[in-house]
Amino acid sequence: MKPRQIRIPATLTEKDFNEFVFPMLTTGRRGPKSKITNHKIFNYILYLMHTGCQWHMLPIDKTESGHPEISYTRLFRHFKFWSNNGSFERIFESSVSRLFKKNLVDISVFHGDGTTTAAKKGGDNIGRNGHKHMTGDKIVSISDRNCNVIAPFVTAPGNKNESPMFPDAFKSLKRIAKSVGFSLHGCVMSLDGVYDSKQNRKMIFNAKMTPNINENKRNRKATKRGRKRFFSAS
Repeated sequence: MKPRQIRIPATLTEKDFNEFVFPMLTTGRRGPKSKITNHKIFNYILYLMHTGCQWHMLPIDKTESGHPEISYTRLFRHFKFWSNNGSFERIFESSVSRLFKKNLVDISVFHGDGTTTAAKKGGDNIGRNGHKHMTGDKIVSISDRNCNVIAPFVTAPGNKNESPMFPDAFKSLKRIAKSVGFSLHGCVMSLDGVYDSKQNRKMIFNAKMTPNINENKRNRKATKRGRKRFFSAS
């Protein structure tokens, strides 16, 4: 028997939307009222984020007269409005808070890493990654020991080095910790060798955390002088 695949949901029920999403959204008080509900607008946006399709390619339902029930440009304006006023950030913080209150988050060890997503037909915020031989964008995220994403994604073109992206991801982690109400003191930050830099280690130390970073030899033929850096592969 093949293992059951768990897919990322591309739609939300109206019950889940009203419970988890709607309280975090800022709704406009001016302008014409939308002909469809915020629940359906959010599901259109969620579908686009899940599939990566273009706005004009969204499968918008038709009215009885055969016209789209909403213009894709109006959906884009809703997306920009919620992005700019922090609605999506509040949704993310609320999800982390719920996990933390239900004791589903293990903050003893945080894992940070990046990944490059291919964009073969072009798009915004892309670059050529020579190491992986692909064109796309790069994402850095921080998760807990249970693989829950704790800090929002930090994105950059695929040709950018991951190490300079870590400070922004770490600032997001500290902001989430303060908002949700957990302490980072004594926690371990586990990273691979690409993040091995004096700046990143100092940043982690200043937050009273322990950096667990595999030392990057950087083509050195001799052992680097000084105290050996802490690293545990387990």
